[in-house]
Amino acid sequence: MNRAGPMVVVCVSPTDLRPEVDPLSAAVETDDRRCDLNAAEAAALEHGLRIAESWQGWVLVVCHGPIGADAVLRDLIGLGVEVVRVVDADHDSPLRPARRTRPAAELAGSPERVAAALARVIRHRGRPALVLCGDRSAATGVGAVPGFLAAQLHLDQALGLVSVVIDGPGRLLVERRLDGGWRERLQVEGPAVLSVEGAGVRLRRARLEDALQASQAAVEVDVEAAADGAAPGGPAADRTPAGHPGPGTWSVRPFRPRTRPVPAPQGDPHERLLVLTGALSTREPARVVGPLSPAQAADELLAYLSRRANGGNEPSGLNRRA
Repeated sequence: MNRAGPMVVVCVSPTDLRPEVDPLSAAVETDDRRCDLNAAEAAALEHGLRIAESWQGWVLVVCHGPIGADAVLRDLIGLGVEVVRVVDADHDSPLRPARRTRPAAELAGSPERVAAALARVIRHRGRPALVLCGDRSAATGVGAVPGFLAAQLHLDQALGLVSVVIDGPGRLLVERRLDGGWRERLQVEGPAVLSVEGAGVRLRRARLEDALQASQAAVEVDVEAAADGAAPGGPAADRTPAGHPGPGTWSVRPFRPRTRPVPAPQGDPHERLLVLTGALSTREPARVVGPLSPAQAADELLAYLSRRANGGNEPSGLNRRA
């Protein structure tokens, strides 16, 4: 992508798509290790990639999410986009457990604060040619962030879109869903905030080489944007949330052991299949004439495991036939 071209911004908020809800207290238990994009955010990113390719620009993904979202963001880096994660000042801490229970009202936080944090990151990167969002959040189903974001950036808005068609450099033809089965077609020119539905568009996959390279990439973290009311040039320590290691690039993820090199397989596929299945090797024939009682079957199984463990061929107390 052309970093000198127009900047297309896509705002995402990965979250646990399979939360567990307590039927008595209505508390929601989520696991940050299951963070993923919902269908609407994936569609917004795919639209952003297509628009950036047509307009000879590049895509900036701004994420508001926990530390567990870094794995998802590394997958997006493999698509050739630039990624920035906004720190959640209230809940983002390396000591916070990945699995936790919260009231449903606290899942998505305040839409105004989320939009303000996203807008601050976008303004620091320059004036966007377009801002794309999902039409609703997977956490609570609220779609208020795109509207607040348009107000923060002082841009036009077109929300709840079911179709986005490129009509040339800097121009889009979009279709919005209305009540009663009606549709409204709009022509978008210039910077605007769009929110799209997740139907009909599927996010592309990165090439294997790019995905493997991105799996070790560092996710840029913006701490300043998360500080509510912090002065833009103030000391970094004043803008750092409690429990946060400080500004910079960092991430916390589960330990993954390194792969070990193994020798390359020898022979043709048929020979390797015979070796794996043991079809031509010496096998132990059936040794028991049944049916057996449960106690006898258990004794025979234990004797078989003992022979395999010790490498011996001691017989058990049951009658056997070769």
